[in-house]
Amino acid sequence: MTDGPDTERPVTLPEERIVRWHEDDSHTELVVATDPRHPGKPVITDPGGDPRTVDDGHVLSRQTYPPSWSDAPPQARPPHDAKRLYAYLEELDRISVMDTPQLLDATKQLLDNWTLGARESAALARILAEAKGLTPVGEVTDRLGRRGQAYTYQQTAARRMLILDPATGTVLGLETTFTEDQPEYAVKAGDVMEYNAWMR
Repeated sequence: MTDGPDTERPVTLPEERIVRWHEDDSHTELVVATDPRHPGKPVITDPGGDPRTVDDGHVLSRQTYPPSWSDAPPQARPPHDAKRLYAYLEELDRISVMDTPQLLDATKQLLDNWTLGARESAALARILAEAKGLTPVGEVTDRLGRRGQAYTYQQTAARRMLILDPATGTVLGLETTFTEDQPEYAVKAGDVMEYNAWMR
């Protein structure tokens, strides 16, 4: 995304991140350029800020991380009860009072680092159920074709949508959509600013 009077429409750089955890608590992260909306078609990526086209499925990076000795989030294993998980998310956020946008940001960071089990997912669902300003908007189909229950949160010029699995409460995705035109960025109301979809 650029700005200015001659700016062009933003370009989406889709990628899939696959994290595999090992018994010794080390993990491997594989990042692949792929767009689920257009399987098999070329994908735009920008390593080092230099946009270029690669084949669908092109490996952008593969890295193995040793076991972490940190006891701080997000490296520390998330707890599975709601009260302790909320404190964990607050520590991720590092702000004294965590509001709903910050809770959604912390949730994204949590899910980018961990694949939650059933107990952790249930604790997170309880925390999200108490978040102020999240409005249920009904059933949706997420970017990976899964049925989900959507909740939205309105911010200035943008709307965030949280998508949960209706059967388990597991977080499936999080999206941010512009609700007002932003001519300086060549963005129109309804454009998706960012989305994340997580798989277990």
